[in-house]
Amino acid sequence: MKLISAGLTVALTLGMLTSLPAADTQQLGSMRRVGVLSPSADFFLNAFRQGLRELNYVEGRNISLEYRSAEGRANRLFDLAAELVRLKVDVMVAITSLGVRAAKQATSTIPIVMGGVDDAVEQGFVASLARPGGNITGISTLNPGLSGKRLDLLKEAFPKVFRVAVLREAVGGASSLRATIEAARVLGVHLQILELRDPNELDSAFAAMTRERAGALDVLPGLMITGYMRQIADLAGKARLPVIFPDGHFVESGGLMSYGPSLSEMYRLAATYVDKILKGAKPADLPVEQPTKFELIINLKTAKQIGLTIPSNLLARADKVIK
Repeated sequence: MKLISAGLTVALTLGMLTSLPAADTQQLGSMRRVGVLSPSADFFLNAFRQGLRELNYVEGRNISLEYRSAEGRANRLFDLAAELVRLKVDVMVAITSLGVRAAKQATSTIPIVMGGVDDAVEQGFVASLARPGGNITGISTLNPGLSGKRLDLLKEAFPKVFRVAVLREAVGGASSLRATIEAARVLGVHLQILELRDPNELDSAFAAMTRERAGALDVLPGLMITGYMRQIADLAGKARLPVIFPDGHFVESGGLMSYGPSLSEMYRLAATYVDKILKGAKPADLPVEQPTKFELIINLKTAKQIGLTIPSNLLARADKVIK
């Protein structure tokens, strides 16, 4: 009886496998594992998943995502990157400069896709945009140019402002700060530069802006800053301070205005790199791409709450106005 039962089990199993469509049987043996390293931003994961779906990847069928979030604690990224390496993922995707740096430190062999970082060449992630070399490729923004544009938009919206506070992370990209300083020189704006080393310094930073009578605030991009976007937006609102942010998620969290690349576009584009690598392409041979879509987003509701008037010509040029 035992031999007959075992035989029936084998026969039934074989019958189930042979009855599956060819595509499904192929997927059973071709599951690929992708490690995703994120500081805390779930909007990144959602956009990335959408990009994968558009390329016919289905979680649990032909792809598995190993998602690791630092939950706003930057120092965890290095341990999480090492964990993904131990899991032997086929490719690793990382956003923010620190995330890519953590992935780079963890492996020199597993392909790494940048989900959008500032000037990848200056930071040493790739040899050049056209020929990355090594195991890293993906999307890189030229944030220095964007930094100058943000200050220009802030001045256009509030032409009487001549003193602007700049909030940045102490470990942030120097090129963004240099571009902001140069734009301020051209515009005749005096900058008050405030560097954060810990989120607990936010209250004192805003107190310093009040003491120095800053007329507006320019927020430069950074991992820690992104993790505290709502708190920054709230503090700016309480101080009735016009502020421009590096991306639209700050505005959706109550910030006044933002200018920068479409993050959803960048993260969907990251999925195309994963697709190419899983199909055999080498990161060294995949040129780094730059975003082509930039969005000006204005929160008119926030403007009204703090008694600010946005010029109509600027509102007309906005890609999105939140009312």
